[in-house]
Amino acid sequence: MSENWIEVGKLDDIPAQGARIVETKGGNIAVFRTQDDEIFAVLDKCPHKGGPLSQGIVSGKRVACPLHDWKINLDSGEAVAPDEGCAATYPVKMEGDMIMMSLTANEGCPNS
Repeated sequence: MSENWIEVGKLDDIPAQGARIVETKGGNIAVFRTQDDEIFAVLDKCPHKGGPLSQGIVSGKRVACPLHDWKINLDSGEAVAPDEGCAATYPVKMEGDMIMMSLTANEGCPNS
């Protein structure tokens, strides 16, 4: 894995069950915070019609796309059956209270 980590912001910068957008050359990445303060980074593009996942509603470890209500697993980027598709995910980690994100997508899900 490449070591191209960037600072996203502090945990408190993202509301619980909310998201923050990080603009990159490869497209926007949505960084989500769950109710339990878990952090996930997912390409801000639903695999269905490209809807902005960052504007969706977070429930548990899933986000509902605001366009057609597809549910996307935040940990894998996979759509919940019966829907099919995948949004790329990115490694995240905490350094103190700062959220760090890799600009190299996790393997296993093609960039949509």
